[in-house]
Amino acid sequence: MVSGPVADRVTRIAAEMGYARSSLAYGLRTGRTHTIGVVIPDLTNPLFPPIIRQIEKTLADRGYIAILADSDNNQKNETAIVQSLMSRNVDGLILATAHRLDAVVSTIVEDHVPLVLVNRTIDTHSVTAVINDDEHGIELAVSHLVGLGHKSIAYLGGPQDTSTGHDRFLAFKKLMREGSFKSHNDLILNCKAFTEAEGHRGFVSILEKRRKFTAVIAANDLLALGCYDAMAERGLSCPADISVTGFNDMPFMNRLSPPLTSLRIPHDEIGKQAAALLLERINDVDSKVRTVNLLPELIIRASTAPPKSRK
Repeated sequence: MVSGPVADRVTRIAAEMGYARSSLAYGLRTGRTHTIGVVIPDLTNPLFPPIIRQIEKTLADRGYIAILADSDNNQKNETAIVQSLMSRNVDGLILATAHRLDAVVSTIVEDHVPLVLVNRTIDTHSVTAVINDDEHGIELAVSHLVGLGHKSIAYLGGPQDTSTGHDRFLAFKKLMREGSFKSHNDLILNCKAFTEAEGHRGFVSILEKRRKFTAVIAANDLLALGCYDAMAERGLSCPADISVTGFNDMPFMNRLSPPLTSLRIPHDEIGKQAAALLLERINDVDSKVRTVNLLPELIIRASTAPPKSRK
Protein backbone atom coordinates (compact mmCIF):
# COMPACT_ATOMS: atom_id res chain seq x y z
CA MET A 1 0.00 0.00 0.00
CA VAL A 2 3.07 2.24 0.05
CA SER A 3 5.69 2.81 -2.62
CA GLY A 4 9.16 1.32 -2.44
CA PRO A 5 10.93 4.63 -1.77
CA VAL A 6 8.53 5.48 1.08
CA ALA A 7 9.00 2.03 2.63
CA ASP A 8 12.79 2.45 2.40
CA ARG A 9 12.60 5.86 4.13
CA VAL A 10 10.42 4.49 6.93
CA THR A 11 12.78 1.53 7.45
CA ARG A 12 15.83 3.82 7.49
CA ILE A 13 14.33 6.28 9.96
CA ALA A 14 13.10 3.45 12.20
CA ALA A 15 16.64 2.04 12.31
CA GLU A 16 18.11 5.46 13.12
CA MET A 17 15.62 5.93 15.98
CA GLY A 18 16.24 2.46 17.39
CA TYR A 19 12.65 1.35 16.81
CA ALA A 20 11.83 -2.24 17.83
CA ARG A 21 8.67 -3.94 16.67
CA SER A 22 6.20 -4.81 19.42
CA SER A 23 5.70 -8.56 19.27
CA LEU A 24 2.42 -8.20 21.15
CA ALA A 25 1.01 -5.65 18.71
CA TYR A 26 2.29 -7.67 15.76
CA GLY A 27 0.65 -10.79 17.14
CA LEU A 28 -2.68 -9.01 17.60
CA ARG A 29 -2.58 -7.85 13.99
CA THR A 30 -1.46 -11.09 12.38
CA GLY A 31 -2.90 -13.68 14.76
CA ARG A 32 0.60 -15.12 15.18
CA THR A 33 2.86 -14.82 18.22
CA HIS A 34 5.87 -16.56 16.62
CA THR A 35 6.28 -18.59 19.82
CA ILE A 36 6.30 -22.39 20.08
CA GLY A 37 5.74 -24.39 23.25
CA VAL A 38 8.16 -27.30 23.79
CA VAL A 39 7.32 -29.72 26.61
CA ILE A 40 9.74 -32.43 27.76
CA PRO A 41 9.34 -35.00 30.56
CA ASP A 42 12.68 -34.49 32.31
CA LEU A 43 15.16 -31.67 31.73
CA THR A 44 17.86 -33.55 33.64
CA ASN A 45 17.75 -36.41 31.11
CA PRO A 46 20.75 -35.85 28.78
CA LEU A 47 18.70 -37.22 25.88
CA PHE A 48 16.80 -33.97 25.44
CA PRO A 49 19.28 -31.03 25.27
CA PRO A 50 20.66 -31.96 21.81
CA ILE A 51 17.10 -32.34 20.49
CA ILE A 52 15.97 -29.03 22.02
CA ARG A 53 19.03 -27.23 20.65
CA GLN A 54 18.12 -28.20 17.08
CA ILE A 55 14.45 -27.34 17.63
CA GLU A 56 15.44 -23.86 18.82
CA LYS A 57 17.93 -23.35 15.99
CA THR A 58 15.48 -24.42 13.29
CA LEU A 59 12.73 -22.25 14.73
CA ALA A 60 15.03 -19.23 15.16
CA ASP A 61 16.04 -19.43 11.50
CA ARG A 62 12.36 -18.83 10.69
CA GLY A 63 11.81 -16.05 13.24
CA TYR A 64 10.24 -18.18 15.98
CA ILE A 65 11.22 -18.59 19.62
CA ALA A 66 10.71 -21.69 21.76
CA ILE A 67 9.24 -21.64 25.26
CA LEU A 68 10.60 -24.69 27.09
CA ALA A 69 8.75 -26.45 29.92
CA ASP A 70 9.55 -29.55 31.98
CA SER A 71 6.64 -31.74 33.13
CA ASP A 72 8.80 -33.73 35.58
CA ASN A 73 7.22 -36.95 34.23
CA ASN A 74 3.91 -35.88 35.75
CA GLN A 75 0.76 -35.91 33.63
CA LYS A 76 -1.00 -33.35 35.84
CA ASN A 77 1.95 -31.01 35.34
CA GLU A 78 1.82 -31.64 31.63
CA THR A 79 -1.87 -30.75 31.48
CA ALA A 80 -1.31 -27.49 33.37
CA ILE A 81 1.72 -26.57 31.26
CA VAL A 82 -0.06 -27.17 27.97
CA GLN A 83 -3.10 -25.18 29.11
CA SER A 84 -0.83 -22.31 30.13
CA LEU A 85 1.03 -22.34 26.81
CA MET A 86 -2.22 -22.44 24.83
CA SER A 87 -3.59 -19.51 26.85
CA ARG A 88 -0.53 -17.57 25.71
CA ASN A 89 -1.55 -18.24 22.10
CA VAL A 90 1.56 -20.16 21.09
CA ASP A 91 1.49 -20.88 17.38
CA GLY A 92 2.16 -24.56 17.94
CA LEU A 93 3.40 -27.24 20.33
CA ILE A 94 6.16 -29.86 20.29
CA LEU A 95 5.68 -32.58 22.91
CA ALA A 96 8.18 -35.20 24.06
CA THR A 97 5.79 -36.29 26.81
CA ALA A 98 3.17 -38.27 24.88
CA HIS A 99 1.66 -41.45 26.29
CA ARG A 100 0.13 -44.15 24.13
CA LEU A 101 -3.34 -43.01 25.21
CA ASP A 102 -3.04 -39.31 25.92
CA ALA A 103 -5.92 -36.99 26.84
CA VAL A 104 -3.65 -33.92 26.61
CA VAL A 105 -2.78 -34.73 22.99
CA SER A 106 -6.48 -35.23 22.22
CA THR A 107 -7.33 -31.82 23.69
CA ILE A 108 -4.64 -30.08 21.62
CA VAL A 109 -5.91 -31.74 18.45
CA GLU A 110 -9.53 -30.84 19.26
CA ASP A 111 -8.48 -27.20 19.75
CA HIS A 112 -6.79 -27.24 16.32
CA VAL A 113 -3.41 -26.22 17.70
CA PRO A 114 -0.58 -27.37 15.38
CA LEU A 115 1.24 -30.22 17.12
CA VAL A 116 4.23 -32.49 16.56
CA LEU A 117 5.34 -35.31 18.87
CA VAL A 118 9.01 -36.21 19.34
CA ASN A 119 10.64 -39.44 20.52
CA ARG A 120 7.25 -40.88 21.48
CA THR A 121 3.95 -41.23 19.68
CA ILE A 122 0.36 -42.31 20.41
CA ASP A 123 -1.26 -45.62 19.53
CA THR A 124 -3.47 -44.23 16.77
CA HIS A 125 -0.55 -42.51 14.96
CA SER A 126 -3.05 -39.75 14.17
CA VAL A 127 -0.63 -36.93 15.07
CA THR A 128 2.53 -35.98 13.21
CA ALA A 129 5.52 -37.45 15.04
CA VAL A 130 9.28 -37.82 14.71
CA ILE A 131 10.31 -41.05 16.41
CA ASN A 132 12.94 -43.77 16.29
CA ASP A 133 12.58 -47.24 14.82
CA ASP A 134 12.57 -48.95 18.21
CA GLU A 135 12.08 -52.45 16.79
CA HIS A 136 15.12 -52.06 14.53
CA GLY A 137 17.18 -50.82 17.47
CA ILE A 138 16.37 -53.83 19.64
CA GLU A 139 17.13 -56.12 16.70
CA LEU A 140 20.58 -54.53 16.39
CA ALA A 141 21.28 -55.01 20.11
CA VAL A 142 20.14 -58.64 20.10
CA SER A 143 22.09 -59.46 16.94
CA HIS A 144 25.22 -57.93 18.46
CA LEU A 145 24.95 -59.94 21.68
CA VAL A 146 24.05 -63.18 19.91
CA GLY A 147 26.99 -62.61 17.57
CA LEU A 148 29.27 -62.38 20.61
CA GLY A 149 28.01 -65.76 21.77
CA HIS A 150 25.39 -64.80 24.37
CA LYS A 151 22.57 -67.33 24.59
CA SER A 152 20.75 -66.17 27.71
CA ILE A 153 19.80 -62.48 27.64
CA ALA A 154 17.84 -60.41 30.16
CA TYR A 155 15.71 -57.40 29.29
CA LEU A 156 15.12 -54.29 31.40
CA GLY A 157 12.32 -52.25 29.83
CA GLY A 158 10.58 -48.95 30.31
CA PRO A 159 7.01 -47.92 31.21
CA GLN A 160 4.46 -49.64 29.03
CA ASP A 161 2.19 -46.61 28.72
CA THR A 162 4.80 -45.00 26.41
CA SER A 163 5.45 -46.03 22.83
CA THR A 164 9.19 -46.27 23.48
CA GLY A 165 8.72 -48.62 26.42
CA HIS A 166 6.04 -50.71 24.73
CA ASP A 167 7.56 -51.03 21.25
CA ARG A 168 11.03 -51.97 22.52
CA PHE A 169 9.51 -54.61 24.80
CA LEU A 170 7.42 -56.09 21.99
CA ALA A 171 10.49 -56.20 19.74
CA PHE A 172 12.46 -58.13 22.37
CA LYS A 173 9.61 -60.62 22.90
CA LYS A 174 9.28 -61.12 19.15
CA LEU A 175 12.98 -61.91 18.75
CA MET A 176 12.84 -64.24 21.75
CA ARG A 177 9.98 -66.18 20.14
CA GLU A 178 11.96 -66.45 16.91
CA GLY A 179 14.55 -68.39 18.89
CA SER A 180 17.83 -66.60 18.17
CA PHE A 181 18.52 -66.64 21.94
CA LYS A 182 16.99 -67.79 25.22
CA SER A 183 15.26 -65.73 27.85
CA HIS A 184 12.68 -66.33 30.56
CA ASN A 185 9.95 -64.29 32.17
CA ASP A 186 12.16 -64.05 35.27
CA LEU A 187 14.73 -62.23 33.12
CA ILE A 188 12.28 -59.67 31.74
CA LEU A 189 11.14 -56.66 33.76
CA ASN A 190 9.53 -53.39 32.68
CA CYS A 191 10.32 -50.44 34.94
CA LYS A 192 7.92 -47.72 36.02
CA ALA A 193 10.11 -44.93 34.61
CA PHE A 194 13.15 -44.41 32.41
CA THR A 195 15.40 -43.49 35.33
CA GLU A 196 18.66 -44.69 36.85
CA ALA A 197 16.93 -45.45 40.15
CA GLU A 198 14.34 -47.62 38.41
CA GLY A 199 17.09 -49.34 36.44
CA HIS A 200 18.85 -50.20 39.70
CA ARG A 201 15.64 -51.48 41.29
CA GLY A 202 14.67 -53.51 38.24
CA PHE A 203 18.08 -55.07 37.74
CA VAL A 204 18.35 -56.06 41.40
CA SER A 205 14.96 -57.75 41.05
CA ILE A 206 16.20 -59.73 38.05
CA LEU A 207 19.40 -60.75 39.86
CA GLU A 208 17.39 -61.94 42.85
CA LYS A 209 15.53 -64.44 40.65
CA ARG A 210 18.89 -66.28 40.51
CA ARG A 211 18.36 -67.37 36.93
CA LYS A 212 21.60 -67.35 34.95
CA PHE A 213 22.16 -64.85 32.14
CA THR A 214 25.23 -63.30 30.57
CA ALA A 215 23.87 -60.08 29.06
CA VAL A 216 21.13 -57.50 29.59
CA ILE A 217 19.49 -55.15 27.12
CA ALA A 218 18.33 -51.95 28.82
CA ALA A 219 15.59 -49.98 27.06
CA ASN A 220 17.42 -46.69 27.63
CA ASP A 221 20.79 -45.47 28.87
CA LEU A 222 19.56 -44.35 32.30
CA LEU A 223 18.24 -47.86 32.96
CA ALA A 224 21.64 -49.18 31.87
CA LEU A 225 23.32 -46.89 34.41
CA GLY A 226 21.10 -48.44 37.06
CA CYS A 227 22.41 -51.85 35.99
CA TYR A 228 25.97 -50.58 36.44
CA ASP A 229 25.11 -49.41 39.97
CA ALA A 230 23.56 -52.74 40.95
CA MET A 231 26.47 -54.73 39.55
CA ALA A 232 29.04 -52.60 41.39
CA GLU A 233 27.18 -53.15 44.67
CA ARG A 234 27.32 -56.92 44.19
CA GLY A 235 30.90 -57.14 43.05
CA LEU A 236 29.95 -58.06 39.49
CA SER A 237 32.05 -56.90 36.58
CA CYS A 238 30.83 -55.50 33.26
CA PRO A 239 31.34 -57.05 30.77
CA ALA A 240 33.28 -59.95 32.34
CA ASP A 241 30.22 -61.17 34.26
CA ILE A 242 27.36 -59.46 32.41
CA SER A 243 27.38 -57.44 29.20
CA VAL A 244 25.12 -54.37 29.11
CA THR A 245 23.59 -52.41 26.22
CA GLY A 246 21.64 -49.14 26.39
CA PHE A 247 19.40 -47.17 24.05
CA ASN A 248 19.68 -43.49 22.93
CA ASP A 249 23.47 -43.04 23.27
CA MET A 250 23.11 -39.96 25.43
CA PRO A 251 26.07 -37.57 25.68
CA PHE A 252 28.99 -38.88 27.78
CA MET A 253 28.11 -42.58 27.45
CA ASN A 254 31.63 -42.99 26.07
CA ARG A 255 33.01 -41.63 29.37
CA LEU A 256 31.55 -44.35 31.59
CA SER A 257 33.61 -47.20 33.01
CA PRO A 258 33.25 -49.26 30.95
CA PRO A 259 32.00 -47.09 28.05
CA LEU A 260 28.44 -48.12 27.23
CA THR A 261 27.42 -49.96 24.08
CA SER A 262 24.26 -48.13 23.05
CA LEU A 263 21.87 -47.46 20.20
CA ARG A 264 22.54 -43.97 18.94
CA ILE A 265 19.45 -42.10 17.87
CA PRO A 266 19.88 -39.08 15.55
CA HIS A 267 19.27 -36.38 18.20
CA ASP A 268 19.96 -33.43 15.89
CA GLU A 269 17.80 -34.80 13.10
CA ILE A 270 14.90 -35.43 15.49
CA GLY A 271 14.92 -31.80 16.60
CA LYS A 272 15.39 -30.41 13.12
CA GLN A 273 12.59 -32.47 11.57
CA ALA A 274 10.19 -31.85 14.45
CA ALA A 275 10.56 -28.07 14.14
CA ALA A 276 10.32 -28.16 10.33
CA LEU A 277 7.19 -30.31 10.39
CA LEU A 278 5.55 -28.04 12.97
CA LEU A 279 6.24 -24.95 10.87
CA GLU A 280 4.74 -26.80 7.90
CA ARG A 281 1.57 -27.48 9.90
CA ILE A 282 1.39 -23.88 11.11
CA ASN A 283 1.49 -22.64 7.52
CA ASP A 284 -0.84 -25.35 6.21
CA VAL A 285 -3.30 -26.71 8.75
CA ASP A 286 -4.42 -29.32 6.22
CA SER A 287 -0.93 -30.74 5.74
CA LYS A 288 -0.81 -34.52 5.86
CA VAL A 289 -0.21 -36.24 9.21
CA ARG A 290 3.12 -38.04 9.05
CA THR A 291 5.22 -40.33 11.20
CA VAL A 292 8.93 -39.92 10.52
CA ASN A 293 10.73 -43.06 11.66
CA LEU A 294 14.48 -42.57 12.05
CA LEU A 295 16.92 -45.46 12.23
CA PRO A 296 19.17 -45.87 15.29
CA GLU A 297 22.79 -46.98 14.94
CA LEU A 298 24.53 -49.44 17.26
CA ILE A 299 27.64 -47.91 18.82
CA ILE A 300 29.77 -50.75 20.15
CA ARG A 301 31.90 -50.00 23.19
CA ALA A 302 33.54 -51.91 26.03
CA SER A 303 30.37 -52.80 28.00
CA THR A 304 29.77 -55.80 25.73
CA ALA A 305 32.08 -58.77 25.18
CA PRO A 306 31.83 -62.52 24.63
CA PRO A 307 30.53 -64.40 27.68
CA LYS A 308 32.94 -66.22 29.97
CA SER A 309 33.77 -69.67 28.69
CA ARG A 310 32.50 -72.41 30.96
CA LYS A 311 35.04 -75.02 32.01
